[in-house]
Amino acid sequence: MPELNFEQLKELATRIRAQVLKMTHRAKSSHVGSSLSIADLLAVLYGNILKINPKDPNWAERDRLILSKGHACAGLYAVLAEVGYFPLENLETYYQNGSYLAGHITHTAIPGVEVSTGSLGHGLSITCGMALAGKQDRKDYRVFTILSDGECDEGSIWEAVLFAPHQQLDNLVAIVDYNKIQSLGRVEEVLNLEPLADKWKAFGWSVKEIDGHNLEEIHKTLSTIPFKAGKPSCVIAHTIKGKGVSFMEDKLAWHYQQPDAEQLQKALLELGIKE
Repeated sequence: MPELNFEQLKELATRIRAQVLKMTHRAKSSHVGSSLSIADLLAVLYGNILKINPKDPNWAERDRLILSKGHACAGLYAVLAEVGYFPLENLETYYQNGSYLAGHITHTAIPGVEVSTGSLGHGLSITCGMALAGKQDRKDYRVFTILSDGECDEGSIWEAVLFAPHQQLDNLVAIVDYNKIQSLGRVEEVLNLEPLADKWKAFGWSVKEIDGHNLEEIHKTLSTIPFKAGKPSCVIAHTIKGKGVSFMEDKLAWHYQQPDAEQLQKALLELGIKE
């Protein structure tokens, strides 16, 4: 894929957000805030960083991305459609009876989706397996995963965090969407993760913290992977749940709530989208 410039990346992130809003409104589904917080990360990854070919989704040399926080699938479906994996009109079937676009990410019949996820805590382990296979097969592809912060409550995450450095998986990149809100409250109240960066470092990862909404900072950071030869890379992306829509930003309610017709129009207007 040709690389996008920063203006194009900004436009792609806006389109992802608009699609997410329309999809969740139409389906009366959840997790709009969780999808909006990763829109900028997805735009840079699919617009500039990942070695992919939407016309050949199973290209053997492609980079792999696993959305471990599978409840934010609307964001991933949106970016896949926007970059050409499948027609944009397919997004209209999201979360409808009989649709392949399920409410948690599924790989069944969906080009560009590597694996089904949504039961939290599994994505990093799957990523480790893919990265290890790449090493053993002497392949150059990289494997990325996007984790939620609340997901880091899971013990299975930390088993994988131990495993990756032991196997020297420097072809593995874990991106933590640190929006500070999980399903039932603020992360610091439910189960405090701090000092999060120090924990990953102590387990043997090379770690960088970034503003997960600064496109230039995201691009600069992801362009330097691996951060250190022989070590897996962890990017802790400080984000805002519901980013891009003022009345959704940093609000717990938008983990489960969907926009009604009036809220949808207000949100799209904020994004500069005219229906």
